[in-house]
Amino acid sequence: GRGRGRGGGRDGGRGRGGGRGGGRGGGMKGGKKVIIEPHRFAGIFIARGNDAALITKNMVPGEAVYGEKRITVEENEVKVEYRVWNPFRSKLAAAVLGGVDNIWIKPGAKVLYLGAASGTSVSHVADIVGDEGTVYAVEFSHRPGRDLINMAKKRTNVIPIIEDARHPLKYRMLIGMVDVIFADVAQPDQARIVGLNAHLFLKNEGHCVISIKANCIDSTAAPEAVFAKEVKKLKDEHFKPLEQITLEPYERDHAVVIAQYRAAKKAK
Repeated sequence: GRGRGRGGGRDGGRGRGGGRGGGRGGGMKGGKKVIIEPHRFAGIFIARGNDAALITKNMVPGEAVYGEKRITVEENEVKVEYRVWNPFRSKLAAAVLGGVDNIWIKPGAKVLYLGAASGTSVSHVADIVGDEGTVYAVEFSHRPGRDLINMAKKRTNVIPIIEDARHPLKYRMLIGMVDVIFADVAQPDQARIVGLNAHLFLKNEGHCVISIKANCIDSTAAPEAVFAKEVKKLKDEHFKPLEQITLEPYERDHAVVIAQYRAAKKAK
């Protein structure tokens, strides 16, 4: 996209500049100096200018995936481009900003992403795992699936799979063992879907990160009760829950649960 970026800057330059780097406002140029710091999770960064933003290093410099802002900085005389990761559009970004202990998704990781939709969040996961990692992105719905496939043309570490995550046997030939499963399928039987996929693809002691939308599972019960019930279902699927966090203020009645698969008994 040539002119998708709204000028890119968080400072002035919101002009008409196609966030291209040239023109008016490609990224946070001019205005205040932007400082890029590594986040405590490898592969994620923080841009500090007028305010702080979560960012990932753009695998495809010069291109936005969904009209997100981009920031270009010079590091050792080389221009490096980052993309702003909006927690209101990504449950994973919301969990990171909410302060989870570990997302287990890091450079070089193999990730199975269930419920990839059009790939906005997947693109940031691809930035994090980098060239050495792989994101297997499963999405059942064809319309967002088209966007996902287009995004994956440029991000070669993304393998788009247009299938129902309830039937992992259909795509087992496409996937090796993975380190992490991220799930955002918003289905009542989500825990079972994760269990089926973990059984086939998740290595022992691997991790899952699950986004739970309370009213997708039971719109009549209190969210806390729904979350507790889902955690119990995960235990039945051989997961050991490690942490749970709500996604306020970014999402209402959502939680992210992080768990370890078939953890060794003597964990100390």
